[in-house]
Amino acid sequence: MPSPSKKRKLNHGSKASPVPVKGLEYFFAKQKQNETPNTSGEAVDASSDAPTEMTDEELARKLQAEWDLEASVPPQSEGVSDPTSITATTKEVVDSSSEPESAQADSTKTLPVGGPAPSKSSGEKGVQMLNLQSSGAKEDTVIAATPLDESPLMFDSSKYAAQLREHWSSDGGDASYALLTRCFVLVSGTNSRIKIVDTLVNCLRVLIEGDPSSLLPAVWLATNSISPPYISLELGLGGSAISKALRRVCGLDNRALKAIYDKYGDAGDVAFEAKKKQSFMLRKPKPLTIKGVYQSLVKVATTQGQGSGEVKQRIVDKLLQDARGGEESRFIVRTLCQHLRIGAVKTTMLIALSRAFLLSRPPGAEFPLRSIPDLARLKKEELAEIWARAEETVKACFARRPNYNDLIPVLLEIGISEELLLRCGLTLHIPLRPMLGSITRDLSEMLTKLQGRDFTCEYKYDGQRAQVHCDENGKVSIFSRHLELMTDKYPDLVELVPKIRGDGVSSFIMEGEVVAVDRATGELKNFQTLTNRARKDVDVGSITIDVCLFSFDLMFLNGQPLLDRPLRERRELLRSLFQEIPHHFTWVKSLDATSTDSEAVLEFFRSAIESKCEGIMVKILDNLTTVPYLGTGEDELAGELDKPAAPKSKAKAKAKGKGNGEEGEEKRGKSRRKPLLATYEPDKRLDSWLKVKKDYNSSFDTLDLVPVAAWHGQGRKAKWWSPMLMAVRNEETGSLEVVCKCMSGFTDSFYKANREFYDDGAESGEAKNTRLQQPSFVEYSGPRPDVWFEPQEVWEMAFADITLSPTYTAAIGLVSDERGLSMRFPRFLKKRDDKSIEEASTSEFLAGLWRKQEATAASTWEQKQDEADAEDDD
Repeated sequence: MPSPSKKRKLNHGSKASPVPVKGLEYFFAKQKQNETPNTSGEAVDASSDAPTEMTDEELARKLQAEWDLEASVPPQSEGVSDPTSITATTKEVVDSSSEPESAQADSTKTLPVGGPAPSKSSGEKGVQMLNLQSSGAKEDTVIAATPLDESPLMFDSSKYAAQLREHWSSDGGDASYALLTRCFVLVSGTNSRIKIVDTLVNCLRVLIEGDPSSLLPAVWLATNSISPPYISLELGLGGSAISKALRRVCGLDNRALKAIYDKYGDAGDVAFEAKKKQSFMLRKPKPLTIKGVYQSLVKVATTQGQGSGEVKQRIVDKLLQDARGGEESRFIVRTLCQHLRIGAVKTTMLIALSRAFLLSRPPGAEFPLRSIPDLARLKKEELAEIWARAEETVKACFARRPNYNDLIPVLLEIGISEELLLRCGLTLHIPLRPMLGSITRDLSEMLTKLQGRDFTCEYKYDGQRAQVHCDENGKVSIFSRHLELMTDKYPDLVELVPKIRGDGVSSFIMEGEVVAVDRATGELKNFQTLTNRARKDVDVGSITIDVCLFSFDLMFLNGQPLLDRPLRERRELLRSLFQEIPHHFTWVKSLDATSTDSEAVLEFFRSAIESKCEGIMVKILDNLTTVPYLGTGEDELAGELDKPAAPKSKAKAKAKGKGNGEEGEEKRGKSRRKPLLATYEPDKRLDSWLKVKKDYNSSFDTLDLVPVAAWHGQGRKAKWWSPMLMAVRNEETGSLEVVCKCMSGFTDSFYKANREFYDDGAESGEAKNTRLQQPSFVEYSGPRPDVWFEPQEVWEMAFADITLSPTYTAAIGLVSDERGLSMRFPRFLKKRDDKSIEEASTSEFLAGLWRKQEATAASTWEQKQDEADAEDDD
């Protein structure tokens, strides 16, 4: 078959050739002269020569229209078998001429081409036929008809799994990516956490029953990752690779692609629109599968060396080429950009997994399930209790071994059971998720919370938290608080750690703080000094910044986990079984006290500040279940927020109606409050660990915010960005909600460095870390800024107080149905290089500060009223 370029030369003819060139239509017209007229009695146009100036697309469209006309004639023979077909949009059938790219219809139909096909038994070869397909590929009606957003107690997973198994069998039997795309569309289209969880549960159940082998890759794709954080698998794709793929696959030039990006600003939305503008394809793509997409991503991440760029580009091209329709293209590109933004964060996925395995199991498995009719008859509170027990088991397993590659196969084998905790327990060289401390604004609040308990105060060093693993062979692994492997960063600690083991110690998991120190004097240095140390391929002989490991906890010893032991026991083992090496390895400085030792605690806090520490950590030493908890219950509230709740509007209306009345007080009094324990609770932030930092102890509060946009400065600041928009993180949806503008606390050197980092390309000609359009995951509706930042930093901000705002949407629905929250007089303090945007302050935390502020104001007003009344009485 001649190449398209040769065809084009034939169609256009050649002025130098003395022989007239006849196009394809000439030969089709000859065939039609011998055919019977159509049912309308009108003669078929049989012009002898095709126009010589037709392009390939115009010719294909015209042929399509003629074939459609022929298809309207009833077939003259029975047993027609046509394995190939033309798929054209209804618009193309009606109008065979060229049409605007934006006028692409979604409806499609499949038509036979070229008359009756020969029977297979005749021994004749089938006629080669043109396969023309619209870019808005035919919607998968089987998957579209599956009600994934239905309540799991009403969703018939067995019925739909059987339908989809049969549907997938024609394409190899693997679950199609269209199912996951349908789930993403439904999840991203709602703010209701109940709907989000229900949709994920039903999608997972269909995979569990219909194609268990696709469950693991589906979970990785839905959580926007391809490996756990301690296994470094980075896609390493730049925006140019995705842009090039879109241009190649969708037939757009740079100008058209840029116009789409300028309009939408989100790479996924650009892919959606570009796919719609794709005019036609000359082959029907094979449906993408969940396993195929995941394996392609892994191949992109693992391809290295010479020519790897071309290999990665081909993989990206193939993914976009095979994506059927705009939605698949949208989520393929968002996955490649690592910005899926569907609101299915880690906690939501674990909740969905726990419920899915209570209701479904794979073929051949025998673990028990919950009866759906029985669950449907339960009261709401009873059902929530059943869900909660399963969720706690799955969350505990993932906190101890945070790898879906370990969790999912065991779930498929044994379901939700106590054995799951044994099979997914602590393991050397696999990090557990660290326990976190709650923020306490001052020492008096801390002493009130821990009244009647023994606790220890520890220096909160200004360093890097480290989780150290050592096995019996002396192999050492060091992980950050984000579970990233940083063994190569600290070769001096790798050499040191085996030497600190005392008699009888073979293996252990220890937690501590790595702090830059002056080796001669032991003087502590700040975190910025530590960041100047190289991160990879560090040679011991070239180290110029010395560090000391200050240990504070022991979670694993000689093959036995210690998580359920109280802190007093864990600390005793740590200090008795390991050997101190001054200025290299030691224990955190501490003070044991009770709530009556306020003066000693205050003096200890001052000494920590003078020693260049951030403040102190306060931890409960013993498990005292009989001592009442006198805290605010914010940690329990945070735990409840991890569970699906009613839609915001309903939840808020409820809070608004009862929040200030006696009924609301009674309800709060009945809330479940777990006793504060001294055990180590991975991946939890509880009041059994409290942190009191020097900034918290001052007259202002602080928040960790994400810069998302800015304006050009005025006057002296005209060449810099000022003011800047700051946002909090919505933990439910994964979006960033703008809370304030900030233009205070910055130095000139900061402005200069910030302008270079967030470069819009106006002067340099090359943009860096900026966007032209508002990202889809940033919620803001105020005056348009001059530039949008690529969210990636966390800045610590101080402020005077929190106010209700008609402009900003942060925490809207949590304190008011109509207004969000903003900050008065925000002031920049410092960059938080130790935090990712996933650790920025949440809208829920912001709302909690506002409630506390309002409660304090009400208490102060009542106090003043009492004083005024007393003066009147006098």
